[in-house]
Amino acid sequence: MKDKITQSHVSWQLMSLLSTFAVAVAAGVYILYPSKSIPILQPGDLNPALVDSQDWSREQHTIAPFNLINHLGDSIQLEDVLGDVIIVDFFFTRCATICPIMTSNLTKVRDELDLEMGWRILSHSVTPEADSASVLNAYAKRMDAEHENWWFLTGEKKEIYRLARRSYFACYDEARGGDGGMQDFVHTENVVLVDQKGRLRGFYDGTSELSMNQLIEDCQWLLQEKK
Repeated sequence: MKDKITQSHVSWQLMSLLSTFAVAVAAGVYILYPSKSIPILQPGDLNPALVDSQDWSREQHTIAPFNLINHLGDSIQLEDVLGDVIIVDFFFTRCATICPIMTSNLTKVRDELDLEMGWRILSHSVTPEADSASVLNAYAKRMDAEHENWWFLTGEKKEIYRLARRSYFACYDEARGGDGGMQDFVHTENVVLVDQKGRLRGFYDGTSELSMNQLIEDCQWLLQEKK
């Protein structure tokens, strides 16, 4: 009889410990993301310097379809990334100023997200005529930026610039009115966060470690939200 009582007591203690652990885990998740909310951004919510007047009143904005080439030579379309949390930046391989800093900071983002599923980094070349797939591939290796979830993209300049200005709103007004022609040039430190449905969720300074830390936190929240 005493043995049965002892076994019952041990079982009760085990159940109590398991219950306590479950509560602790739940509390831990709440502490990490207590009441966090990341707004869905529309053009009218953004800095006017980023938005063309034609887009200012647009509602339910999502990223427009595209057809680009990644650093592996594969054709990449919007359908290939929808369903993932997307981190977007614009750079060029010969840049010696902000671009290497941004790419280096994004490698830290990649490292933080490495074990997560459902994310992708899209780095768009703003000099696609010079940055072929092979050039981008060499750049990714040189910058230690290789990862199956990170694509460096090239393609038609007008299409990339249209995406930068009219989909991602990554460029300030001095570059906004260009036509994607030979004399047109986009150069921005903005990194854009897009959710699984192609909606804008955040803008970050790709040269700032503090801003990149915020990007990591927001990206992890979006990944957790999907679960």
